Amino acid sequence: MIDFKDISYLKSGNERQQKVHQLLIAHAIFEKLDKYKPILVGTIPINIDIENSDLDIICYVQNNEQFKDDLVHHFQQEKEFVISNNIKFSALKANFFVDDFEIEIFGQNTPTEKQNAYRHMLIEHQILLEKGEDFRLQIVELKNLGYKTEPALQSY
Repeated sequence: MIDFKDISYLKSGNERQQKVHQLLIAHAIFEKLDKYKPILVGTIPINIDIENSDLDIICYVQNNEQFKDDLVHHFQQEKEFVISNNIKFSALKANFFVDDFEIEIFGQNTPTEKQNAYRHMLIEHQILLEKGEDFRLQIVELKNLGYKTEPALQSY
């Protein structure tokens, strides 16, 4: 099983995963977020991403003001940087672009390993492993047609 908490697995992944690893290292994204226990989640880690998939990074945030200050300090110079509140999850979210990738950093007062995005990704990864490569390709095809990940997985 892949240890998704350590981004080194991306180095031996597909071409896009390798680019993501290089970007995260070159821009020290995880180093800047280290105290928030960041985890890359979503479609890129489990190889069902499409061309415009973003990098979703979740963080464990116990102090929203400090988190906001850190986000501004580290990332405000990035293209299209914006911070918003996610009221549904009592969370803060930052979006910006680095190189050709959109990055979304999501922070809430829940340990990253217990956040829905991480837990869902682990389940999705297990389903993909069980159902095989043809199934994975069908999911990517549905995502290219505009389906979100969970509805795409549920359609089979």
